[in-house]
This record gives sequence, structure tokens and C-alpha cells, in this order.
Amino acid sequence: MSHANGQTLPELTLRGIVLGALITVVFTASNVYLGLKVGLTFASSIPAAVISMAVLRYCRNANILENNMVQTQASAAGTLSAIIFVLPGLLMIGFWAGFPFWQAFSICAIGGILGVLYTIPLRRVMVVQSSLPYPEGVAAAEILKVGKRTTGGDGTQRQSTGAGDIALGGVVAALFTLLASGFRVLADGISLWFSAGRAAFQLSTGFSLALVGAGYLVGIVGGMALLIGLLIAWGVAVPWLTLTHAQGPGQSLSELGMSLWSSDVRFMGAGTIAIAALWTLGTLSKSLVQGMRHALAGSARADNSVIERTDRDLPGAWILGLAGVLLIALVAVFAVFIQSNAPELSSLAFWSLVIGCVLFAFVFGFLIAAACGYMAGLVGSSSSPISGIGIIAVILVSLLILALSGISTDIAGAAGGQLAVGLALFTTSVILAIAAISNDNLQDLKTGYLVGATPWRQQLVLIIGCVVGALIIPPVLTLLYNAYGFTGALPREGMDPAQALAAPQATLMSQIASGIFNHDLNTHMLLIGVALGAVLIGIDELLRRRDGVARLPVLAVGLGIYLPPSVNMPLVIGALLSWCVARRLARTDDSRREHSQQRGVLLASGLIVGESLMGVLMAGVIGFTGSNAPLALVGSDFAPTAHWLGLGVFVAVCLAFYQRITAARA
Repeated sequence: MSHANGQTLPELTLRGIVLGALITVVFTASNVYLGLKVGLTFASSIPAAVISMAVLRYCRNANILENNMVQTQASAAGTLSAIIFVLPGLLMIGFWAGFPFWQAFSICAIGGILGVLYTIPLRRVMVVQSSLPYPEGVAAAEILKVGKRTTGGDGTQRQSTGAGDIALGGVVAALFTLLASGFRVLADGISLWFSAGRAAFQLSTGFSLALVGAGYLVGIVGGMALLIGLLIAWGVAVPWLTLTHAQGPGQSLSELGMSLWSSDVRFMGAGTIAIAALWTLGTLSKSLVQGMRHALAGSARADNSVIERTDRDLPGAWILGLAGVLLIALVAVFAVFIQSNAPELSSLAFWSLVIGCVLFAFVFGFLIAAACGYMAGLVGSSSSPISGIGIIAVILVSLLILALSGISTDIAGAAGGQLAVGLALFTTSVILAIAAISNDNLQDLKTGYLVGATPWRQQLVLIIGCVVGALIIPPVLTLLYNAYGFTGALPREGMDPAQALAAPQATLMSQIASGIFNHDLNTHMLLIGVALGAVLIGIDELLRRRDGVARLPVLAVGLGIYLPPSVNMPLVIGALLSWCVARRLARTDDSRREHSQQRGVLLASGLIVGESLMGVLMAGVIGFTGSNAPLALVGSDFAPTAHWLGLGVFVAVCLAFYQRITAARA
């Protein structure tokens, strides 16, 4: 029980934990699908808070603190799913044939819990004493406060919680996905190629409503940065490269363009992402060191027996004890991973790799946790450069393993030469789990601080959320892999490569690790990307100093170069919709504007959840039937008509989305 305004309120309840676990299952599945398809995940705190309010409002003694606990637990779904940015790479390089449940579960759970523990000492200085904005944490708190009057089982009059908007968006997106991916009467995108001499240009867009919703949440600044990256890739780089490279025998100009984008231009985007992530870490380093110093000093002075409930973290002895247990567990997980894949290693090589990789994950993970916690407070969890951090981590751990290979020469040839690459990806997956949850924990603690929650209870339920999410991720990965396959890794013959999930970050990280160990990394294009990123950072700094705010998110430009146009354009369209909505609402009163803005967030979240869940459901149907298109109502000859039908329905839904938001009444 917790006390608020003189009342004793239930906070950490069994029904809240069960509801939070159910929401975590649904949103984890959605995020895994979305992340594998396009390399993006969505923050689940706000939709989880809305669903919690809609459900618990009919329960006796339901209150804002209990709803906050539900959204805290469920928020793990939007963050721990980031581990899929690495794990599929183990299949792409042929190291795994599937996802071993206990190994995948262990690194998800251990990494996630470490992410919670590492950021607890930062709470006072970064949440309570800091002026960091924490955009998602503040937004979630505002929604909980709005819904405060709607909860309780006493029969009093209730206002709408917004769950209907999430449901509406979800149904629309699910139906569109069923018609496109299931019945095949609508296309899922359209692509047109043009040429000027031997230079190839592509004009393409996907019809993904989930990406429109994601773009709406990203906003116009991020959307325009993605568009700039898209124009650099497809308006400059690909046309130039097609001019300077000859077509292969029987290869069309469009096939050459796609091949050069995949083998060259994407590495340029990776270089831009990497330098943007490093710059972000560098700009935060001074504040980060100061924050850690004050946090640890404050933690040492704190006496949990006398401090206020709203300022009480998990006891330091618990943190240290649990961290020690997790360190031992991590040693066991790495030992099993290496032993099961390379039993021929000598004892020296075996223990060198186990101890080296575990210590790297444990120590570097702590540094990354602190950095990610600060970045989450500064720019929000959704905008924190997790992908760039993963790129830095996979490069560093690959270099570490190369150094260890000098100690024992049998490491290089172990597991057919693939052990080093597989171990680099495995270690990076732990670091990404730590980084992702670190992003989330301080954001949730900010929400709790604003609504009067108990920090140690929030930290406990987030650990529960990590365990639940870790239980769900491996089977969902297995289901999606067996149904669709990943780019370059199909589970059986006869599957359509065009339907394979791109898993873009996993593809990139496996390429980087393989390139480092095989000494064939495309360093030329990586360095061009780094140089481009440096120029863009300079422009961004000039704009920031002139106007006081950053106008060119360099990480988003890198993603615009790296992601295909079928992914980028729906994101840009969603961002443009958010700009048009903001322009329209600027002429309305404050209460209507706030209500419409909240409706937009909820509808966008519904689009993401609806398409993602239908994708998971379709994966189950495909896996059960063994057919690539078990629900198709038309044949391949219907494709031209499906393209224009898909375009028409997509445009109609976008217009209806805009109308629904701008017509909202307070």
C-alpha cells in the first residue's frame, strides 16, 4: 500500500502484475515483428497506460499508482525487443539453425535486469534533481493524471480513457494488413524505376500503416532528416554508383541499383549512424561523469529506513547481490554457448573467451547504461541511438576477440571459422538488452516521480517485465523465422525471398563482424559515411547555436540512408501528417489542441499494434499450413491492380487519420 493525499492506495497488486504481463506479451510480439520488418520498435508505455486505465477502471480501489505500475511493467515490451537488432544475425551467418530457447531467454533476461540495476543509482541525480525533459515519461504521467478521474469501481461517472482510439487504429491497420499480406488483394507497396543514361533512380513507398503511425510519433524534424537521408542515398549515391559500375550479364539497371545500395550505400549509412552515436556519447560524457559521481555519493549516504516512500530505491545490498548472481549466470551462459558450438577449444582459449566477453559485457554495459539513461532523459527513449550503440559495441567486441585470438591461435578456426563472429554478436546482444532497458528505466521512474509512485516497486515490476518479455521473445522469433525467414537466411527451400523479414540492424551488425574477422569490411564506404556524418554534425551544431535547438538529427539521416525507401517513405508520410495536424490545431484553443494531440498519439499507437499483431497472426497461419500465401484470394496476374488498389486505400486511410484527429472535440 502507498499513501497519496492522505489516502492509502494499492500500488503493487496481483491483478496489476497479471495485467502488465498480458500487455507485455502482446506488445513484445508486436515489437519483435515490427523490428524485424523495418528495424524500428515503438514505445509501449503510453498505450499500456491507456489500456490499464480502461481495464482497471471497473475494479474496486483502482488508482493512478496501480496504473503506473502496469505501464512500468509493460514498458519492457517496447525496449527489450531491441535485442532482435542482433540475435537474427546468428542465423544469417549460419551459426544457429534456430533460436535455442534457454540461451536466448537468458541473455534477454540477464541483460534486461542488469539494465534496471545499473540505472538505479542514477535516479536521484538524473530524475529528481535534473532538469532533463524525459519526453515520454512526462507524457505518460500526463495521461495517467488525465485518467485519474476515470478509475475506480464505485460507479461514478467516467470520461473516455482513449482506449477506443487505440482499438480503432488497431482494427484498421489489421484489416489492411490482412487484405495485403493475407488475401493479396492489396499490394504492400509500389516501386518505380527511372534512368538518366546509365544512372538509376528509384521512387518507392511501402503501404505500411504501422510505419505511418511510427512516423507520426517521430515528428516532422525526424521525418525530414529521414527524407534527407533518402535523397542522399537514392538521389545521389545510387545514381552515381550505377554510372561508375557496369551491369552484370543479364542484370537489369534496377537490379544493379539495388545491389549497389545493399553492398555499398548501406555501409555509408552505417558510418553516419556510428559517428552520430559517438558524437552523442561524447557530448554527454562530462555531464554523465558528474551525474555518476553525485549519484554514487548520494546512494552511499541514503538510509532507506528514514527517507520518504517516494524516494526509496531497492536496497543497495539487493542490487549488489543480484548483480553478483547475474554475473555468475552470465559466465554460465557464455560457457554453454562456446562449449556447445566449439567443443574443440583448448582450456586457455575457452576461458579467455568466456572471461573476456563476460567482463566486456558487464563493464561496457554499465557505461552504456549510464549513457543511455542520460540520452533517454534528453531526447526520449524512442530517439536514443540504440542501433548506433550496437554498431560501436559489435566493433569493439570484435576487436577484443581478435586480440584474444593472439593469446590462443585455435580461436580463429573454431566452429568452421564462425565462432568469433557468432560470439561477437552474442556478446553485443547482451549489451543491447542492457542499453535498451536502461533507456526505459529512468523514463519510467520520471513518470513515477511525477505521480507519486514508490521507486523500488517500479524497479521490481520492471524486472518482472524483463522476465516476461524474455520468455516471449524466443518463441516469437522462432515463429516469425519459420513463417517468413530472414534476408539471406530462409529455413526451408521454396520460400519467397521477397517475403523474408529484412532484420536490417542484424544484417548490418553481422556484416560488420564478419568483415572485421575476414578482413573484407567495406571500410571505404564506412569512412565516407563517417565523413558525411561529421559534416552533418557541423551543420546541426550551427543550426542549434543559431536557433537554440537542433534541426538536423544526424542519426535519423543515417537511418534514411540505411533503410530502404519502402520503409522510409511511410515514415516520412507519417511525419508530414503530424506537421499538418499541428498546423491545423495551432488555430484551435488549448483544451481542444491537447485532446487532439493525445488522440493522434493513441491512433498512431493503434496503427502500429494492429499491423504488428496481424503480422504475428499471419506468421502463425503460414507456419501451420507450410504455405507462403495460405489465404491468397488472387493470383500473380492481379498484381498490377493490387498496386493501385493498395495505393488508393492507403491514401484514404491517411486522409481519414488526419480528419479523425483534427475533428476531435475536447
